[in-house]
Amino acid sequence: MAQSYEMVVGLEVHIELKTQTKIFCGCPTTFGAEPNTQCCPVCTGMPGALPVLNRQVVDYAVKAGLATHCAIAPYSKQDRKNYFYPDLPKAYQISQYDLPLCLNGYLDIESPGGVKRVGITRIHIEEDAGKLIHDPQLGTLIDCNRCGVPLIEIVSAPDIRSAQEAVSYLKKLRAIILYTGISDCRMNEGSMRCDVNLSVRPAGTDMLGTRTEIKNLNSFQFVQKAIESEYQRQVEALTQGEAIVQQTRRFDPASGTTFSMRAKEDANDYRYFPDPDLPPILTSQEQIDRLQAQIPMLPDQRKALYMEQYGLSSLASETLVTDAQTADYFEKAAALCRYPRLLGNLITTEAYRLMDAEEADIPIQPLHMAALADLLGEESISFSTAKRALTELWQTDQDPRTWVQDHDLMQINDPAQLIPTVEAVLAQEARLAERYRSGKANALQALTGKALAATGGKGNPAVLQRLLKERL
Repeated sequence: MAQSYEMVVGLEVHIELKTQTKIFCGCPTTFGAEPNTQCCPVCTGMPGALPVLNRQVVDYAVKAGLATHCAIAPYSKQDRKNYFYPDLPKAYQISQYDLPLCLNGYLDIESPGGVKRVGITRIHIEEDAGKLIHDPQLGTLIDCNRCGVPLIEIVSAPDIRSAQEAVSYLKKLRAIILYTGISDCRMNEGSMRCDVNLSVRPAGTDMLGTRTEIKNLNSFQFVQKAIESEYQRQVEALTQGEAIVQQTRRFDPASGTTFSMRAKEDANDYRYFPDPDLPPILTSQEQIDRLQAQIPMLPDQRKALYMEQYGLSSLASETLVTDAQTADYFEKAAALCRYPRLLGNLITTEAYRLMDAEEADIPIQPLHMAALADLLGEESISFSTAKRALTELWQTDQDPRTWVQDHDLMQINDPAQLIPTVEAVLAQEARLAERYRSGKANALQALTGKALAATGGKGNPAVLQRLLKERL
């Protein structure tokens, strides 16, 4: 039944900017400080306190817009978004409503059908709220350190059609922001958070269903699970004749399901109006050009370079450029390697398997990673040996050629050395040989595996398979 429905997803991504001070005052933005030690009358909303815009916030937001192909508005303004919540001392948030700073951008992601373009409706600046701390003995406490930390909110178009596409979009967006240097995007510290807007509709139709919003997801895994769970919940409700209610929901990692928080507000519920204490933001073409010149080569440019210069696939290139540190590492190793395509595949499969989830550090010298790829490319070792060597080098970095020789794992490519093994396997596995002769093609794979095992994993699988076919 679920296959007759299509999900429609749009993402709102909040990114804390890496400024030294807050958006409207001089308080520091250091993460992890003692509660309520980094706040003042401005960011705690005391009567009579006046905000002054931090110009670097605007510069960083413009960089984000330029990096995501947005048009930069020469004139934008800041608005008060009115709502009451305990962690919002002013009872309003300074944000942007109808005249945001950046408009109509996009980014491209890898999807099963190839490259897909996801629109970016807008990027606007705003201030973060405080943080509630729930203590079983003391009750709910408020930490105002985060009040006034500068944010950009990046709002996608409803172009996403699966949980995997949503994760691909977030990873690509995170990579672009990291390349620009405007945020550290540490999801575990809350400097990159995502709200998911999701609705479902009958497959093949253009009508949008009633959407729900899932708030404050701070990991790729949670985003994927929340989307899958909410999609299933809405489909089950519709198939049972229930109406979907517009609401804000939260994701519970323990149960893997979403639950309702409150009815979802519309824009008019926030009673937006221009902030009377802040002048409009004027951005000249000269400023835009200056900031454009500061943006380094971005992931898509690097990806195109890898495909053209090294012959890497679109997917392998995309995977490499997602993290600038890994891309830098690949380029250093590729300059020392005769088989850069194999090098790229080795990093994006086996090295990524060993990497820490949060850190992209590879504890192997680029020279040694290049040498391992060369051993594989020249068929001196098998892929299984390369995988084993990489795991060993991850713990103790060393010359892979020496390690392979010390462990007697050089691949046997000479047919003359492999023929006795092939003949012995055929004699021992007469039943498998007969199955192959009777048309069971998968029996050849089984025989090749037996022959490979007989050589201690050192025989060249392609040569072994060719010799087996000749004799069969």
